[in-house]
Amino acid sequence: MARRGHNLLSPIPQSTALSEKSCGADSPFPAHPGAAQCCSQQGLERKLCLAALRHPPQPLPRFLQPSDRELCHAFRQEPREFADRFLYEYASSYSQAPLPVLLASTTTFLSMVSTCCISPAPTACFLKEKLERKTLSLLTLTSNRICSRFSAYGKDKASFSSLASLAQKIPTASFEELLPLAEDAAEVASQCCDSMAEDCMQKKLLEHTARVCSALSARDRRFAACCQGKNLMENHFCILAMPPAPATRLPEPLEPTNKELCAKEGALHATRFLFELARRHPNLPEAVLAKLYDSSGKLRRECCSSKDPSACWDIKRQRIAEELFPFLAKADQLCGQYHKLPFLEFKKRLRDSLAQPEPEPSPAPLEQLLEQRASFASSCCLPDAPPLLCTSKVSLELGELCQGDSCLLG
Repeated sequence: MARRGHNLLSPIPQSTALSEKSCGADSPFPAHPGAAQCCSQQGLERKLCLAALRHPPQPLPRFLQPSDRELCHAFRQEPREFADRFLYEYASSYSQAPLPVLLASTTTFLSMVSTCCISPAPTACFLKEKLERKTLSLLTLTSNRICSRFSAYGKDKASFSSLASLAQKIPTASFEELLPLAEDAAEVASQCCDSMAEDCMQKKLLEHTARVCSALSARDRRFAACCQGKNLMENHFCILAMPPAPATRLPEPLEPTNKELCAKEGALHATRFLFELARRHPNLPEAVLAKLYDSSGKLRRECCSSKDPSACWDIKRQRIAEELFPFLAKADQLCGQYHKLPFLEFKKRLRDSLAQPEPEPSPAPLEQLLEQRASFASSCCLPDAPPLLCTSKVSLELGELCQGDSCLLG
């Protein structure tokens, strides 16, 4: 990943220096409960141990790149302190990106600053260097997002998250077309998020992007537009940032039978039904769909292990109709309006909607509920919504809806 034209250290000495800095008495990095044990080891064992330490995914990346002038001012004042502070802020913001990606990104950034801040033409230098770093910058941003979801969800749920996202972007594609692509995305995360191989994430992600483009660009003009570029990383980022498609008129999905849900392929039947819900509700946020995924597994374990699975499912289906579908409709409408309206108009309509009398009014005051829903929409209706933050916000909404654990999604 290192660029030609700069005398950069190779990844092995660089990672040695990084591990020594992490274990030094004056380490600029945040404290971690497992760091002391890692630092008692030496060589490769220490580096692998430190690489395996994970801070929880940040709700949102905190690193905001200063202007070129501000960068050079801070760099000239105290180069070592500048580098240490940058490493801390960047690494903690993108803590879930694979270590080799993070290492390459920080190394090339610091090289850019040290080169351009002494250049006679710094503006032109920064422009050239940023263009050269573009693919690596996108890889860092994208891999941090992918690995944040993998860390929060695990492989199976990450696969479902990818499946639901694709279903909302191209609702005309079938379950059989999209499931292999979703499983492939989860496999990339599984192989590369903790890999020390320098090019694992870049190589596997570009191969995955080529497969997505091959399968879907002929089916949908938006995918075709994203896939026409020569830079596969830019193509992947374009697909990732693609908003959901407009709602499509589709027949009502067939619910799996009680027997199918408790059969060997029960999880697959449940996933297929959730896929059908996602493609019919394109604005449903990922965190709501992830909650549905968790709840479907919980219901299957509960009913399929009961003495009378059919009776258990019959009761659950009635409650699903009463509780689940109205909640999905409200969440879909909330995010749909958030995508469509300017924020102030969105809040005005939301206030009007919340002021309408409800059969079972919320105990929360109107203004509190308004800010809670607006915060949920602005954080969780977006394609790159932070998974842990939005999981907690969904739980908060469900607490308002059904008083804690008294409902199926609680």
